Amino acid sequence: MQTFTIKINERSKAGIAFQKMLEILETQPGIEIVEQDKSPYNPKFVKKIKTAEKQKGIVIDTNDIWGSLGLK
Repeated sequence: MQTFTIKINERSKAGIAFQKMLEILETQPGIEIVEQDKSPYNPKFVKKIKTAEKQKGIVIDTNDIWGSLGLK
């Protein structure tokens, strides 16, 4: 089995055509489309941000800002 990583500009004509071709090919046996978006952000940081989005606010101790944010 071979794996390819391809970056596609989904706004270009070639990118749009390539995506349509992939949609057709993924229905064929022996072909599996695997999405692999690697985030440049630390997963712990992303989790904190997503949790904070659900909260109304956070209290920050001005004497220990980093500690208040759990980043120390």
